[in-house]
Amino acid sequence: MNEVRLGVIGVGSMGTFHTNYLLGGKINRCRLTAICDIDEQKLAPYANIKTYTKSEELIRSGEVDAVLIVTPHYSHTTIGIDALSSGLHVLTEKPISVHKADCERLIAAHTDKNLVFAAMFNQRTDPHYKKVKKIIDEGGLGEISRVNWIVTDWFRTDAYYASGGWRATWQGEGGGVLMNQCPHNLDLMQWICGMPISVMAYAGFGMKHNIEVEDEVAAVMKYENGSTGVFVTSTGEAPGINRLEIVGEMGRLMVDNGNVSFLRNESSSVGFSRAATQGFATPPVWDIRIPVNGNGGQHMEVTQNFVDAILDGTPLIAPAEEGMKSVELANSMVYSALTHMPVNLPLDSTAYENKLKELIANSKFVKPEIKERPANENVAISFGAGKQEV
Repeated sequence: MNEVRLGVIGVGSMGTFHTNYLLGGKINRCRLTAICDIDEQKLAPYANIKTYTKSEELIRSGEVDAVLIVTPHYSHTTIGIDALSSGLHVLTEKPISVHKADCERLIAAHTDKNLVFAAMFNQRTDPHYKKVKKIIDEGGLGEISRVNWIVTDWFRTDAYYASGGWRATWQGEGGGVLMNQCPHNLDLMQWICGMPISVMAYAGFGMKHNIEVEDEVAAVMKYENGSTGVFVTSTGEAPGINRLEIVGEMGRLMVDNGNVSFLRNESSSVGFSRAATQGFATPPVWDIRIPVNGNGGQHMEVTQNFVDAILDGTPLIAPAEEGMKSVELANSMVYSALTHMPVNLPLDSTAYENKLKELIANSKFVKPEIKERPANENVAISFGAGKQEV
């Protein structure tokens, strides 16, 4: 094989974004050969490509070697299992599934390790977060004692939530800001700092919008070494902020307003404290501004990496199996907020799935009139450092 024949399943706003760069020849050794959407009207612009209204027909068409899944969240699992079981390589948008139990089912379907299975965690290509991870992985920050991420620049209007019947419902989306906007942030948080051992969260369900799922969250996490983490997010705060702080014995790393800074202690805070003879002494620090340009290759870099992995065996930027971690964090925060109790990790996936089914069964929420967003709306305005969703 010298090229990958790729099919895109789901051509809403994000799917259209993907098809545009694929048709524009932005991905080397990759050809868009098939499109699928349940809405035939959305297939009209693709007259020169094979089109399907059922994912199973595209998967079995013989027209594709791989698929990119860009559908509403629940179907990531069913379509992904079908594609993997049919011998296709799979790249799925985030989240890989709505809840941990479905993640486990999807990952279990990846039995043929010759098939490439990747997730669209494009923020892993952002040089700001790559630089922070490199410093921590190389021991430059020492043992981490605190992580704090306030990401509230996810403001969304009522028009956004009214643009799809599946949006912001337990049955259609399985969650709100944590499931739709924040999978990238949660993925980066665990990618850089690891997974916590417990979560306690507070959430507002429909606090700022006419929706039934969470649109405001404040969570406190505890890690195995005793360090703590705080994660705060909202789609109803304006103006919002996006600031990541990670503190260790060698200082504080911060990503804020597109800048990376490192207030680096000249010596370990632990060692300095033990050796100091004065009660109010503090370690001398270096104020380091770390040069970072741009936001990386984002979606196109992940897609190219997926193609290169298929053709050359290139290591994946984001193996899909790692996608369960951000889902587990999101599920744990929602579960804690609903039960008013801390949640220990690993999360009991069956218990959370049953809770989600209960929310769906007991829902009295009536979705307001669905109003499509303008077809020419610029999806890319939602793309920025540290955030990525439409």
